[in-house]
Amino acid sequence: MLASRVAVAAPVDRAAAFGRLLDRGLDGHYRLAAVILGDPNEAEDAVHDAALVAWRRFGGLREPERFDAWFGRILVNGCRDRLRARRRRPVIRALPGLGDLDRGLAIADETVAVADRDALARAFAALEPDQVVVIVLRFYRDLPVADIADRLQIPEGTVKSRLHHAMRRLRRAIDDPGTVR
Repeated sequence: MLASRVAVAAPVDRAAAFGRLLDRGLDGHYRLAAVILGDPNEAEDAVHDAALVAWRRFGGLREPERFDAWFGRILVNGCRDRLRARRRRPVIRALPGLGDLDRGLAIADETVAVADRDALARAFAALEPDQVVVIVLRFYRDLPVADIADRLQIPEGTVKSRLHHAMRRLRRAIDDPGTVR
């Protein structure tokens, strides 16, 4: 009798625990996906798909206190797969946070701010999917190299290399937009 009550209660407890863990960082995960993919609608789809994958694998999560990093890894891998599947480069309409910088500019400087945003978007579009992921995790999420390596399950040296090459490509794309590729 006790075993049947536990068997019935376990799925409810599992679902409630998963829901609490997912809700805790859902906004941040969405913003991360939006920056990586450059499309809010596709970001919603990516977070939804990652939540489904995480739900299916939730029973195998050994350390629930590391749920956010675990879910983040699932999400980033899903975003990377989406970027690869596009067979074209992502177009970033606007990067979150740039609007805050723009508010302090004079009206005459708004044209410069728009041009800078466009240049950054074009430069971002020149990056490989793996480079987009490390740039976003490093500079948007402000993660140290070791944490990025842990999330992506790659060596720290690979993260550093991708960051180096991505930054070089970004600089080149911004300085001379016609030379990137």
